[in-house]
Amino acid sequence: MANRKIYLILFLFFIITNLSAQKAHTILITYHSKSGKTASMAKAIAKGAAINDNIAIIVKTIEQTTKDDLLHADAIILGSPVYNANPSSDVLKFIESWPFAGTPLKNKIGAAFVTGGGISSGEELVQVSILHAMLVFGMVVVGGDDWTAPFGAAAITNEAPFDTQMNDAFLLKGQNLGKRVANTVLRWQKK
Repeated sequence: MANRKIYLILFLFFIITNLSAQKAHTILITYHSKSGKTASMAKAIAKGAAINDNIAIIVKTIEQTTKDDLLHADAIILGSPVYNANPSSDVLKFIESWPFAGTPLKNKIGAAFVTGGGISSGEELVQVSILHAMLVFGMVVVGGDDWTAPFGAAAITNEAPFDTQMNDAFLLKGQNLGKRVANTVLRWQKK
């Protein structure tokens, strides 16, 4: 009888510790990157989003991202390089694969980030394109934290003086976007 009580106590302890270890909210940061610059922005966004122990941050390329990742996330932050003022074809195909019937992405928080080769090469157009798609899926979109990043986070990666490495100012915009999305998730989502 004493052994059963010990096993019961251990079992309950296991259940309670596992429940408390689970994160209450999930932010999915998914992106397409050929040169690694969009991946650098994704890491900066993840750093900014990690403001609360109750938020799980998942960072994956779009090729690694599954339908379950999309369905279980409270927020989806999608990143793309800029190609002729458009998202990459890989990002467009990824969005086309999102589940639509029954609006399973409705009321999830959405945000966008991009990396463009030059100043005014279409960064804002690509951000708005991604945000438009999120709106079609019923998502609630969030921009950056101030007027300098109204559509999300963007970086210039191949025009002087921003052509040697990822500029810290752009990484800070990424961190600020991650923080804003995390704060929005904490306010918006109630579990």
